[in-house]
Amino acid sequence: MTHTDPMTHTDGTTDWYGPETATFGDRLTGAREASGLSPEDFAHRLGVRLKTVHAWEGDIVDPRANRLTMMAGMLGVSIRWLLTGEGEGIVAPDSPPKKDRAMHTELTLLRTRAAALARDLGRLEKRMLADAGE
Repeated sequence: MTHTDPMTHTDGTTDWYGPETATFGDRLTGAREASGLSPEDFAHRLGVRLKTVHAWEGDIVDPRANRLTMMAGMLGVSIRWLLTGEGEGIVAPDSPPKKDRAMHTELTLLRTRAAALARDLGRLEKRMLADAGE
């Protein structure tokens, strides 16, 4: 999705999470961060994998309706706000959300792969140590 300049209201405030500025993933990330939840904690509380949260926040896939309802309640925002940027949401940040979604998505995927490689490396090291001790 292509981002446009954020809409500035007549009172001088900027609508960083409005429909013209942010994606679903931007609003989800903002609400999760505002609630103080890490992506790992958020995934655990929703009963999904971390890569699923990364895919939602990266606008790669959309959540099912039941998960959308759960996350809106957990984050204290309306489903409408998550989907469209209109309705009950969070206070906009002082700085703009990440505008380059392709780069953000790539970074998220690389982090997920790096974490998986680190886990695999740890398992292999344990096996090697166990084999050496026999």
